[in-house]
Amino acid sequence: MRPERAPEDARDEGPDETAILTIDRDAIAANYRTLRALAAPAECAAVVKADAYGLGMVPIAATLWNEGCRTFFVATLDEGERLRALLPEATIYVLAGLMPGTDALYRAQNLRPVLNSADEVREWASFCKAEGEKLPCAVHIDTGMNRLGLAADEVERIAAADELWSELALSLVMSHLACADEPDHPKNEAQRKLFDRLRARLPQAPASFANSPGILLGPAYCYDLVRPGLAIYGGRPRSHGDNPFRPVVQLMGRILRVRDAAPGETVGYGATRTFREATRLAIVSVGYADGFFRSLSVADGEEGYAGYFGPHAAPIVGRVSMDLAVLDVSRVPAELARRGAFVELIGPNVPAHELAHHAGTIDYEVLTNLGRRAFRRYVGG
Repeated sequence: MRPERAPEDARDEGPDETAILTIDRDAIAANYRTLRALAAPAECAAVVKADAYGLGMVPIAATLWNEGCRTFFVATLDEGERLRALLPEATIYVLAGLMPGTDALYRAQNLRPVLNSADEVREWASFCKAEGEKLPCAVHIDTGMNRLGLAADEVERIAAADELWSELALSLVMSHLACADEPDHPKNEAQRKLFDRLRARLPQAPASFANSPGILLGPAYCYDLVRPGLAIYGGRPRSHGDNPFRPVVQLMGRILRVRDAAPGETVGYGATRTFREATRLAIVSVGYADGFFRSLSVADGEEGYAGYFGPHAAPIVGRVSMDLAVLDVSRVPAELARRGAFVELIGPNVPAHELAHHAGTIDYEVLTNLGRRAFRRYVGG
């Protein structure tokens, strides 16, 4: 068995690599600078949960730190501990909040819980009192998502409990937009007004409201600190229109063999695609185990996603399986579509949001599902 390569390994791929995932740290840095400029004078934090959206928290958080990012958000306590080992001086918030029995872990790792209920506020205040130390935390207000966060009635009930607030250090009050990817959605402004009303009931503290698409809604949504995620990684924050952020990832799949199919023959599981004419096929070593979704499959009478050999499109035919996808390369020059060559599956010709569209999902799921089998090559930074 080959030893595992370090994430920072920038060597060229070996002859046995079946897929290559290239991650551009210069693009990460450029996207962060763009977001910081858009949000100014608010502080621009970075969301690096889920292993930096599947792209590798260690190299990406280091890149962001070098660009001046000092505040980070993760989802779980474990992610926070990993990030703390990398960035001992960073401010790190954990979105999952204060699960029972974790308060001492937060203190030991100098992590800040995002308190999501009145019970969590009480428990953190009690822990701070027992420790004799006002420890920092964020409070999450629910303004219409009905997921995490204090509901309006909880805020009203706990707002006047001075004995709680005097024990802890409230470092941030935050909420989360439900429909920011649709700029004209009326819920955006309704949430903002509710956020202003509810946070006014709590002790004064810096406020945070905007995620990636929220930043594009304008200064009124940026407050004191913004929390971009998707845009840092090159995703398209809005559901429509051009993407102002640089692409970060490129996924290349290797051709295992090229073969010819005669009229009347089928391809793949279920025989869902029957060829009406002689067709040249490239069998590519990427499948749903690599994050190339089964929903990209193309049956008879359908048109779907296409990979690219330079400027030449090669549509998917038949079902995507665990390890393989089949592309029609009948119109691709033979010297490009040959055994051992690579095809672009995500990249300049086909960005992640286009793959997401054809798969019936969103950029977030595309990025976080890119598997670990591909050779990861970090460039730039």
